[in-house]
Order: sequence, then structure tokens, then C-alpha cells
Amino acid sequence: MLTVSVLMVLGFSVQQPGLTWADATEVKEQGVTTAATGEYDFWVWALEDAPVQVRFAGRDWTGCAERKDRDKPPRYVWLKLGRPTLSAGKHDIALPPSVASVALSADPAFDPAKVQPDIRVFDQPECVEDRRVSLVRDTNTVFTMPAFDSRKEWEAYAAILRRRILLSSGLCPLPERTPLNAKIFDPVEREDYIVEKVHFEARPGFLVTGNLYRPKGKGPYPAVLNPHGHWQNGRLENTDTCSVPGRCITFARMGMVAFTYDMIGRTDSRQFPHGWGGEREKLWGIHPFAMQLWSSMRALDFLESLPYVDRKRLACTGASGGGTQTFTLMAVDPRVKVASPNVMISCNMQGGCQCENAPILRLNNSNMEIGALMAPRPLLLVSATGDWTWETPRVEYPAISSIYRLYGKEDRIENVHIDAGHNYNHSSREAVYRFFGKWLLKQPKNWTDFREPEFRVEPESALRVLPGDQTPRGYPNSEQIIAATIESSRQKWLSILPRNANDFPEFKENYGTTLREVLGVECPAGNEVAAQRVGVERREGLLLERLVVTRPEIGDEIPALLYRPNDAQRRDTVLVVHGDGKAALADCAKGGPGPLIQQLLSSGKSVMTIDAFLLGEHHSPQARTTRKTGRFPDTFLPTDTGYRVQDVLTALAYLRSRRDLFGTVDLVGLANGGMWCLLAGAVDGKVRRLTVDANRFPVNDDEAWVTKYYVPCIRSIGDITTASYLLAPTPLWVINAGEPFDVSGLRNAYPLAQTDSLRVTDAPAAMDELAAWLD
Repeated sequence: MLTVSVLMVLGFSVQQPGLTWADATEVKEQGVTTAATGEYDFWVWALEDAPVQVRFAGRDWTGCAERKDRDKPPRYVWLKLGRPTLSAGKHDIALPPSVASVALSADPAFDPAKVQPDIRVFDQPECVEDRRVSLVRDTNTVFTMPAFDSRKEWEAYAAILRRRILLSSGLCPLPERTPLNAKIFDPVEREDYIVEKVHFEARPGFLVTGNLYRPKGKGPYPAVLNPHGHWQNGRLENTDTCSVPGRCITFARMGMVAFTYDMIGRTDSRQFPHGWGGEREKLWGIHPFAMQLWSSMRALDFLESLPYVDRKRLACTGASGGGTQTFTLMAVDPRVKVASPNVMISCNMQGGCQCENAPILRLNNSNMEIGALMAPRPLLLVSATGDWTWETPRVEYPAISSIYRLYGKEDRIENVHIDAGHNYNHSSREAVYRFFGKWLLKQPKNWTDFREPEFRVEPESALRVLPGDQTPRGYPNSEQIIAATIESSRQKWLSILPRNANDFPEFKENYGTTLREVLGVECPAGNEVAAQRVGVERREGLLLERLVVTRPEIGDEIPALLYRPNDAQRRDTVLVVHGDGKAALADCAKGGPGPLIQQLLSSGKSVMTIDAFLLGEHHSPQARTTRKTGRFPDTFLPTDTGYRVQDVLTALAYLRSRRDLFGTVDLVGLANGGMWCLLAGAVDGKVRRLTVDANRFPVNDDEAWVTKYYVPCIRSIGDITTASYLLAPTPLWVINAGEPFDVSGLRNAYPLAQTDSLRVTDAPAAMDELAAWLD
């Protein structure tokens, strides 16, 4: 049966009867453990000419490996220090810096130098230099917007970006637009406008709170959404730096309806704190950014429901965090006809709050590209000399204008640069009034020289929807809202899954890229992958290549071992991915490939094994590799799971690119690698046969996803259920699929696809049976 004795969580460690083998990093942290009492040969991987003294088993062990070639620098070689008698259990050990690994074997014939070529690509204690480890992109990275040569090129890119914004927030497809149950009350009438209190339900029981400012009269009037930003007093801010009420009063006097509403957790929005949420919620695309984006879309619904609003003339403007809300809303909702996201779209700062940093939002873009999604609708960028938009006239404005140029609509984008700090001040507001007068009121001559008149803001009591610090009575709390949103998301996705064989093409056309987009992966072309051959070994009837597979433009590096019969015949290939790395597939006691690889080779296959991201030879035996991260890491870069799925896809592309192989590749994922391969197979769509070790993973346990396979938004798009529908009818064998693994998605998808190519077994697979399945 398929069993594994290698434990390679980060580096390399073997614990099995009669053999213990560990890298120096593992030894220093955990000591060494022997399974049984007995005599053991004590080996160290040590630097030539460096005297070795190891404190172990109550005594000092010494030795020195003499350098064989004096014309070359010293190398690491295996040195046997002795044969101590050890009791079963854990032993402390003190290693000098010149030792990279330790091995203890009860077998006198054991030779680690003969075993190591089937474990490591490198014959010295080094590791790959994967650029992804040191790549840091965060909110303060300086971005350059790419150039687009045609409208067609831009619109293809724009469609992907819009979709990813929605996916990031659990909004693909959009949720049901449930009743708003809007309440407008406590009007205050002034000479030329009315201000009222408002709340409505963006989701059942989840309140959006704010104030409605409107002209006196029947309309229909254009309407403007006014998200407020991170000012101290939120939507009630009325200072020289920013006056949200003053802006809304002036819009109403100009003949526009203005609605300003609270950010989550600010002023009257009390069901959530402002900075709530974590990875568990993000699995479902639930986080402050998502709640605010959906609230803004529902605010447009609210405005459209008012009898005195012209539904064809809706706009949005806000500054700072309100600018973020503005440009994300205008990016995904075409009802926004005019917009002004102020002092926010920047090449050098993407937003400093959790509510501005949805997961996967900026995997390969900045706010500049999101802002350009407004094209060709009218867009005003107000920037300031004293904040992160100081470069807008020469960087962000020309970049976004280049997209308007593709439409021949350069006259619809403007930039006004204010000599001030971060603001939505008097000068900024007047720039917006004139722009909206031109494009929303469609009266450019009337508003060219408009000056903001004096205004009087109502006292707080006249504007607050909920007095004091009270929470809304009779409405659900945050935990209840999250639970209801998760259930709504689950039911929404179930409703779009295919119900018969004829539905599969439409489902794959509409949602076939969702897994790829949330994972942040791509299927490389053959010319986009390459490999460095570190070494090659010719054995009796067998060729072993030690490789580092890479996408040169990306700079990722994947340690890989490729076994093939030593003849000129082209072969089919099996890619085997183990969750503990390629060493788990070696015969660590005697050397050579392990029994599974031997079985596949004997059936005429070529076999490749890899160390996926941050496993195996991503670490030196003497030092752990740690991935660097910045603020909001899952906003800007794939997670470790995403990178591991990418490594599977890259390895598949490399194997198909080799002319000495047929290009037909089977995929086997074992232990934690099973889930990576299931997702990779669904994204790739070209694997001939797929074997997945379910590893009894509790698919319906959010905490298990966070711990083992964290990918934001993956549960909102059906996780392995969606993978099953995308895979069908690819032949699939799922092993170790006993409780608590949930096989219902698999069992529903494959019969609907009218195929019997699904096998599900609770137990591991016998190696000969697996080899026959892949033949």
C-alpha cells in the first residue's frame, strides 16, 4: 500500500525503523529520535578539511574528511563518526557549523552518499533561489501601469480585472438583491434643500446608515453617492480639510440628490467594528472591503428606487478611503456615469486600511488600472501636493489617460492638482462641482466658474440615524450576519452548478477561470518554462536528471527529479507531487527511487517528482528559507498554496515541452499534495488521468482550510466541488477519501457529466493497482 515515512514539513527529515536522517536545522530545533534501542552507524554530512566535533549520546564524536582534490575548494562529503548504542527516544545533539546533515542507521551497509541523489537535486548543502521568496509587494510598493496598444487588448485585461474585483468580495456572481426595506425619516427643510436620515438593508438585517440631501421639487434629478473616507468624524466631518455635509448641501443646491453613508463600523454603522475579520472570513470573500463594495452597489439601488432620481444619471465621489470606495464601485458597476475618486489613486500607496485591501485585489495591478476601468465614462482625478497623489499630473493621470485615448475620449478625463495636504477641501470640492455640472448636469457653461456658497451644517442630532452609542435593536449581530452571508454564498453557488450534461459547457465558459483567478496561477506555455540540468546519472536501464524547473520571466525555481528508462523511446510521463516533497518518494534506506516510482518505471513510464514551494530544497540543510511579506500580503501576491498549485502547473508545462516525452502527462498528488493536484488539474484541464490523495481532509471545516490550504475566496466559489465540475470527465481516482472528507461534490459532478471515470476509495491505493490505473 502507499505509505510514507518521510516527514518534510520544511527541510528534510526521515524517521523510520532503523533509520533517522535530518538536516542540521531540524536537528538543532528538535534533536534526533530513534525508534528502537540498538546500535546505529553515526554519519554526518561535513565539510572537507574541517575538523568535526559533535556532542552526542553522552560523549564527543570527532573526525575529519580529508579533501581529495586540492585543486578545488572543499566540498561536503559524508563521514562516519562511529557506531553508538542508542536507546529508543529523543537525543540532544550539538552540531558544529561545518555539519549540514546527520544520519543514524542500524544497517551497517547503509551509505547516505548513495541514497542522496534520489533525495536532492544539489550534491552540496544549497537550495534553489526562488525569487518568489523575496518578492514583496504591498501598499507602499511603487507600481508602473502597463501600456496597452489597443482597445481590444485593454478590454480583455479589463474584463479579467473586473471579474477579480468581484471574486475578491464574494460577488461573482452577484448576490440576490434582497429587499432594501429602506426607511427615510426626520426631514429637515431648508430654503432650497431637504436633509433626511436613512437606513436600508444591503443584506437581510445588515444596515447601511446615512443622510439624504435633495433639492426641493419633484425632479427627476441626477444623484451622487458620497462615501466619506477615514476622517475622524466620518460622514459628519466638517472641517477646513474636508466637509462631507457641505459637499452634499452644495450638490443639492445645484440640483442633484446626494447620499452620504457610513463606512463599516463608523458613526451609525454599529453591527461590525471597522477593522474586523480574518482569514476564515476571507475564505468566503467576506471582509470590510467586500461589505462596503456591496453596500455601495445597494446604495445605487436605493437611489434608483427614489421617484425623484434620474436613474440614468448616477455619480460617485469621495476622498481618501472614500476615494477607494468610489473607484472600486465605478470599476464594477456601469451605472456610475461620472466619478471623482479623490486623493487616492496613486502609484506609490494603494490604501492603508483593511477596508481598502481585499484579498487578490492587486495580484498583478495597482489602483491605476482599477481607476482606468472607468473609461470612457467621465472621470476627474483631484490630487494634492502634500500626500501620496503628489505625482498624479505626471504619472497616474497620463497613465489612465492612455486608456481614454484608446476610446478617443481624452476630453472625458481631467486632473486638478491642489496645493494642500490630504484633503477634500474647498478647492477640491469646487473642482468636482464644475466637473459634475459639466458631465452630470450636462450644463458646462453654467458651472465653469462656480464657487461654493456658504453653507450651514445641521447639528449632529439632526443627522445621526442612531442616537448615542446604541446598536440597532431587532437586527442581527456580526456573527449572525457572517453566518447568513456564508449560507447565502453557498446556496448561490450551488444554484449555478450544472444540473445536466448540457449545462457543463456554459458553466465552464462562465466560471471556468474562477479557480485560476482566486489562486493567482497561470498555465504557462511551453516556451515560458525552462530547466537547468544540475546533474545527470546513468544507471542500469535508468536515467536520472536532477533539474531546477523555472519560468525565467518570473524567477521561480522548482527542484525536480526526472526518472526515465535509459533508451531512445519516447514515453508518457507521470508527475508525482507529495505534500512532504520529492524525498518522500525515495528509498531512503537503500537508495534509488521508492516503490511507487519503481512500479511506474517498470510499466514503461517516465516519472518526475518535485519540491513544491517552500518544501525540500527550497531550504538549505543549514538554514530555513522564510518568505518575506509586507502589509496585506494576500491582496498583492498568491498564498503559499497558490504558489504550490502553480508549481504543479509549471511542472506539467515543462514535461509537455520536452521532445523526448510524448506530452501526455498523468498527475498523482499524495498527502497534502493531493489537494494541490486536484486544484491544478481543474485549472489545467489537460491532464490525462488524475490520482488525488484526499488525506481525509475535512473539506467543510473552514479552520482546516486556513491551516492547510489557505486561499482567500476559494470557498465562495465552491472549492473542490467546483474543481470536480471543471475536471469532469477527466478520469479521476480519489484515495483516502474516508470521513471527514466530503465526496458529495465529486459524486454529483461526474454522473451529471455522463461519465463513469470517477473512482473513490476510503483506503490508500496499492501501488500495482495505481500503476495499472495510470497505464
